[in-house]
Amino acid sequence: MKFTAQEEYGLRCLVRLGYAFKQGIGLTIPDISSSENISEHNIAKTLRILRLGGFLDSERGRTGGYTLTKSPEEINIGKVMNVLGGKFFETSYCQNHFSDLTICTHSPDCSIRSFWKIIQNSIDQVMNNLTLQDLLSSEKIFLEETRKMLEAQDANQ
Repeated sequence: MKFTAQEEYGLRCLVRLGYAFKQGIGLTIPDISSSENISEHNIAKTLRILRLGGFLDSERGRTGGYTLTKSPEEINIGKVMNVLGGKFFETSYCQNHFSDLTICTHSPDCSIRSFWKIIQNSIDQVMNNLTLQDLLSSEKIFLEETRKMLEAQDANQ
């Protein structure tokens, strides 16, 4: 399973902007490009998507740059990932893979579709419970907090 470069770049940009938010500053495309070692073209494309998705504001001019529209605690990673690339598995996927048959060979009891749904539900469960603030914490703290979250969710089911 792979996530797209756009999703990866988007998260990296948001993390960089999350740290800047804490300092009360905005960042320019060249700032982010040089610090993340991603081309300015890709940064600009990614920031545009995030801005249109409502996560960023931009200001032109000498003191301009990009800033978060909300605090990192209010930015949900599941929503960010949906804007950047959509779901890993969409139920409409099956409609595109019937080949020349009139119905799916696995229909109506498709264990493959069920497998992808379980994977998507697991991804959603994690991402919908994470915020940008979680990604700004240290790796050790992030892993511990995520482990606790998953254990609590398992206990509730």
